[in-house]
Amino acid sequence: MVIKSALMCGLLIAATEFISAQQTTTPRPAPLDIPLPAAIVGPRIRFQTPVYDFGKIKSGEPAKYTFIFTNVGDAMLILTNVHPQCGCTTAGEWSHQVEPGKTGTISVQFNSANFSGQVTKTVMVTNNDKSNSIVTLQLKGTVWKPIDVQPTFAVLTIPPDTQSNVSTSVHIVNNMDESLVLSAPESNHKAFTAELKTNITGKDFQLVISTAPPFDQTNFQGQITVRTSSTNMPVISVTAWANVQQAILVQPSQLILAAGPLSAKQTVSVTIQNNGANSLELSEPSIDIKGVEVLLAEISPGRSFKASLSFPQGFELAQGTKAELAVKSNRPRQPFIKIPITQMSKPATVSAVAPLIPISSSVAPQTPPTRP
Repeated sequence: MVIKSALMCGLLIAATEFISAQQTTTPRPAPLDIPLPAAIVGPRIRFQTPVYDFGKIKSGEPAKYTFIFTNVGDAMLILTNVHPQCGCTTAGEWSHQVEPGKTGTISVQFNSANFSGQVTKTVMVTNNDKSNSIVTLQLKGTVWKPIDVQPTFAVLTIPPDTQSNVSTSVHIVNNMDESLVLSAPESNHKAFTAELKTNITGKDFQLVISTAPPFDQTNFQGQITVRTSSTNMPVISVTAWANVQQAILVQPSQLILAAGPLSAKQTVSVTIQNNGANSLELSEPSIDIKGVEVLLAEISPGRSFKASLSFPQGFELAQGTKAELAVKSNRPRQPFIKIPITQMSKPATVSAVAPLIPISSSVAPQTPPTRP
């Protein structure tokens, strides 16, 4: 047992010495060569906050912010332009030149009047940083209105020949805690009438704007006003615009010929489109000029037509002469469709100018005096 223990101790000591020798003789790996970042050459622009969230503001309040940037390059940074992409956003004072390692500022203001809901406004910054010559900055947030009116400009498109009322609606939402009371709407134009409907008492309303035939004008405009119980917005004003579509649309509305006399035969055409509810009948196309051929074709029965006019070679419309194409229709309000015809003026001729004779700067020799 004693011999066995001694043998085990000897083997343990030998193993320990071998491991120790290996540790002292095995070379350690050399540290890796990690290159340091190269210095930035030229001007470099870096913004602390390129996007600014102004949160929630009341409509009409300005949102102001000063963007801060640093020149992290090794040359002078030059800003050549700061350009907001919307007229509601303006740029104030801004740093034009910034030395390496220094900071600059750009002041921006957003006018929130006439805005509501989520908005994002962009400002473009032009500079001499070749890697980032145009930087995009943003102002974003939510514009809050005590009373939200959508839309504030109500458009009524009136089909031709309509015999019924045409209406559109405006949504009014109360965003305040207190209840809102609205008065009966008033119109400053007799062609418009307005009715107020309540969706949720004190909170949500519908303003219905209508117009009724007959329509004597192609376009007309009016103002609808509603008085409120709110001191923040005592009057709601909505502009109403009515656009009466033409029953017969002529394209082009005027025919223009090349300058005369025409060097070759010229053919021009015009399309006549019926947008009305009733079928259109056209006949007897005529032109008050001799020698001009007129052809009328029905492309789509009762809806679309094409008139072609052929002017002969050498044609020239006498100066001051008025010409027109006339087509008879079955519409009582428009028995004739007339399209004026004009011709381009001749190009002005340049009269020949006699060449200028150069005047010599030398003095003519004088005749010597004769001797007596």
